[in-house]
Amino acid sequence: MITKRIIPCLDVKDGRVVKGVNFKDLNDVSSPVELGKYYSSCSADELVFYDITASSDGRKLFADILKEVAANIFIPLTVGGGINTLDDFDRVLKCGADKVSVNSGAIKNPDLIGEAAKKYGDQCVVLSVDVKRVDGQFRVFAKGGREDTGMEALSWIERCVKAGAGEVVVNSIDTDGVKKGFDIELLKLVCERVNVPVIASGGAGGAEDFVELFKEIPDIDAGLAASIFHFGEVKISDLKKILNENNINARMIQNV
Repeated sequence: MITKRIIPCLDVKDGRVVKGVNFKDLNDVSSPVELGKYYSSCSADELVFYDITASSDGRKLFADILKEVAANIFIPLTVGGGINTLDDFDRVLKCGADKVSVNSGAIKNPDLIGEAAKKYGDQCVVLSVDVKRVDGQFRVFAKGGREDTGMEALSWIERCVKAGAGEVVVNSIDTDGVKKGFDIELLKLVCERVNVPVIASGGAGGAEDFVELFKEIPDIDAGLAASIFHFGEVKISDLKKILNENNINARMIQNV
């Protein structure tokens, strides 16, 4: 049985971790370095670091903070935000990232994924897709969920995986921060279209939502969340115990 990954996400703005609802009304949470240390020590399988305004601000990702986070954790780190060129991939990897997440940069230049996969390997390239329902269609959004691209999401995801994306993070804007469960309908459709690991993001309100996710979609690889972990509503070690009790294989790690 494939081990399911539990991944906390740091949405970083102006050097601080923030969280909102439906990608809006962002509130300050904590220091990314301190949260990164905490998650590294308490059974998280990986950590995702998004500089959420880098693309919309038209700037490069905050390298200094990223380096400090990477230096203080001992779990795989995926980093995204303002990734537009191979040089951006190179810079982020040199800062300590294990994988690089690309969203708006791939929308602007669809060749970026194939070029990065060829240079760094498919396993290094993560497609992050912000998806929202518009007029009955799953639509791709850019710039941190601020801009409707007009592109249909499922065909876009399939295209990027064929180009070389080795993993897909599906961020449902409709369920983000609402805490009423993952977007099962959307995630099932994505898993039917691609044969690479898919990570569910947006909507977790409790341990039962992860149980539902992995029961409803056995092929899904991981569940990602932010606020329920940041605010201590769910401890990752407790979540993994519940998953294992429900015959869902999750890797247990001794706390340090």
